[in-house]
Amino acid sequence: MESDPRIQRILGIDPGSRITGYGIVDAGYGKLVFVSCGVIKTTVGFPLSSRLNEIFEGINEVIQLHNPVVAAVEEVFMSTNAGSALKLGQARGAAVVAATQNGLGVNDYSAKKVKRAVVGYGQAEKGQMQRMIKVLLGLSAEPSSDAADALAVAICHANHQIL
Repeated sequence: MESDPRIQRILGIDPGSRITGYGIVDAGYGKLVFVSCGVIKTTVGFPLSSRLNEIFEGINEVIQLHNPVVAAVEEVFMSTNAGSALKLGQARGAAVVAATQNGLGVNDYSAKKVKRAVVGYGQAEKGQMQRMIKVLLGLSAEPSSDAADALAVAICHANHQIL
């Protein structure tokens, strides 16, 4: 990436205790450029503490590889299952700590705000998000839903802070 201060490399994170999505875009000059995306899959059957460490290490590796300057993370939504919400919050915490340990500022966005920024509708479905990410970033195929959600978080940050 160029060292142009008007271009920011943004890491978007969609936390999950089983699958955490990540997406990286360069934003500046009114443009978005796709850099990378993927998922960190935790090991089924491992205790939660080990899976949280896998998330931390995975996000750390992504940061070391791509050198983003800022992170954007989807906030935890309140579900009807308190146990799931707690696990999601812990996964989010592992990702946030990885970002802050690498000197990144962390910006939080609600799922509704992310969907509005990408699709224009706060109740958009996964498929709509994937299709819009493909179009907005000029991708040859739709990314997985978790990676698309993470790219959407990065785009949301770009829309609110840069573009």
